[in-house]
Amino acid sequence: MKLSIADRFQPRLDERQAQSLYRQRPLALSPQRPQMQINGLQMINFCSNDYLGLAADPRIKQAVCDDDTAGWGSGAAHLVTGHHLHHHLLEDELADWLGVERVLLFSTGYMANLAVQQTLMQKGDLIVGDKLNHASLIDGALASGADFKRYPHLDYSALDSRLQQSDSPSLIVSDSVFSMDGDLADICQLQALANKHQAWLLIDDAHGLGVLGKQGKGSFDHFNLPIDVDTVLVGTFGKAFGTSGAFVAGSNLLIESLIQFARPFIYTTAMSPMNALATRTALKLLREGDDLREQLHKNIAQFRAGADALGLKLMPSASAIQPILLGDSAQAVAWSDALKKAGLWVAAIRPPTVPQNQARLRVTLSASHQENQISSLLEALVQLQKNEP
Repeated sequence: MKLSIADRFQPRLDERQAQSLYRQRPLALSPQRPQMQINGLQMINFCSNDYLGLAADPRIKQAVCDDDTAGWGSGAAHLVTGHHLHHHLLEDELADWLGVERVLLFSTGYMANLAVQQTLMQKGDLIVGDKLNHASLIDGALASGADFKRYPHLDYSALDSRLQQSDSPSLIVSDSVFSMDGDLADICQLQALANKHQAWLLIDDAHGLGVLGKQGKGSFDHFNLPIDVDTVLVGTFGKAFGTSGAFVAGSNLLIESLIQFARPFIYTTAMSPMNALATRTALKLLREGDDLREQLHKNIAQFRAGADALGLKLMPSASAIQPILLGDSAQAVAWSDALKKAGLWVAAIRPPTVPQNQARLRVTLSASHQENQISSLLEALVQLQKNEP
């Protein structure tokens, strides 16, 4: 019997609608900033990962406009003719900033996480990951062919136990700042367990770079730890950098191995040279951005203090990611819709992105948010609480 695409997916789509889990793409009609036009309406945006407010920084735009050495398209993979001078300089500047031997660029963080795990690990090896790791880390582990086990969120005793049960080559995989909860992994414990069990360590620092550590160097600097030869750091440019793309940082041998063997690197067109130039400019601003980081932390403190005074159920996060836990998906959607009617764009995050019964509003803060904009959000949340039965 022939099975159509509609036969397979229409019931699943209908089920998502009924469970308040259906997703739609909002349409942005202005640059990424706190005050945006979304779906034709003026909104204060609390959904962006643009933590330092660099996504629409005119200095980045000017740097791109002033350059005549690179077109927008790279035209080929890095190993053909797509590796432009701006790519090469960006890799060198990132390596210098982070204090590692080398860096390799990728078009997305998803590709970087696939590439590292597919290349480093093979059948018979073991990957152990935090249960709340980003989907790209999970998919990279599943695609590697290695045995894949998960440990309860931030439970390092359980991680220790998983590693003790195996004598195979092992890789510990974790986010630094977890994208849905906003809490921070203990990199000290992860590195200590990697050393104890002679395992390798992969940290996705997407939400830590630019925000944590001196010069925004991220989670390892935050914990005053080196990135050693058996540690792999993945970073992305789509958050604090305000551009797009990603990179892997580590030893020269690691990077050379990825160049030779990582299929997601070898068989894809290089990122735009203009984007590499934009990111070089963003890196300079980020390194010098202590004032931006200070303002971001002031904004986080303002929001948390206000939400705590309202009795809202926040997660234990000191990061720019501030989830308000509601539990019920329908309530999360209803609150999100009500906030949008008040001119405040706050996303409802529901399963399967988060576990069942942990639907939430995911508030993300930026250095470019104004005090009165955060106050407007808190005032709207007061009204939502009053309207609850």
